[in-house]
Amino acid sequence: MRIATWNVNSITARLPRLLAWLESSGTDVLCVQETKTTAEQFPTHELRELGYESAVNATGRWNGVAVVSRVGLEDIVRGLPGDPGYEGVEEPRAVSATCGPVRVCSVYVPNGREVDHPHYAYKLQWFEALRAAVADDAAGSRPFAVLGDYNVAPTDDDVFDRTLFEGSTHVTEPERAALAALRGTGLSDVVPRPLKYDHPFTYWDYRQLGFPKNRGMRIDLVYGNAPFAKAVTDSYVDREERKGKGASDHAPVVVDLDV
Repeated sequence: MRIATWNVNSITARLPRLLAWLESSGTDVLCVQETKTTAEQFPTHELRELGYESAVNATGRWNGVAVVSRVGLEDIVRGLPGDPGYEGVEEPRAVSATCGPVRVCSVYVPNGREVDHPHYAYKLQWFEALRAAVADDAAGSRPFAVLGDYNVAPTDDDVFDRTLFEGSTHVTEPERAALAALRGTGLSDVVPRPLKYDHPFTYWDYRQLGFPKNRGMRIDLVYGNAPFAKAVTDSYVDREERKGKGASDHAPVVVDLDV
């Protein structure tokens, strides 16, 4: 079984690439982030023509997540119990579904913006809601994983130059403590292998030749429980999808399972 996660940075803008990639990669389940569309505008029909069902949590031009599956889609849950919301609004940042023998949760963690910004406090609160929401599945006997754009680099090695991020979000101790708390539920980091260079970055800024210079970050993560991690046979970053005109600034992270 092949499962992937991909922040597409607008599914409308990326649709031709997405459909071609699904066909060529043989992916069974894809967790999507930053759909930047409403649920009604989501390309359900186009995906169905390729044999995929869609579970969507999206409300407009910002955020938005989905699970796309060709091996079944059951027990769909949109959002998180106890979601703190931002400025009184619950944003579409999580959707969970059971796809055949595996349950997945697609997440788009708040960015945090700046350390002294209210969005940063919201990010930490949202992480706590996520931890509480997935605790039972994380400790369960069924393969389960939380996949998506976590907007946190787990270690200093997960950014191209740690000194450039001093005082910035994505690398702070509270954010990394939130990741540790999530792992404390029974999840572990399924670290992919790079197809080029020595570190599996998943995101490269569009600016300042970020991708050609490999000025990247590993912020798209797969956190799986023990049955999921035990079933992993391979994992890699498909950086080829970051190349060329019309690419997202993130690359897909692919995980192969023997289930």
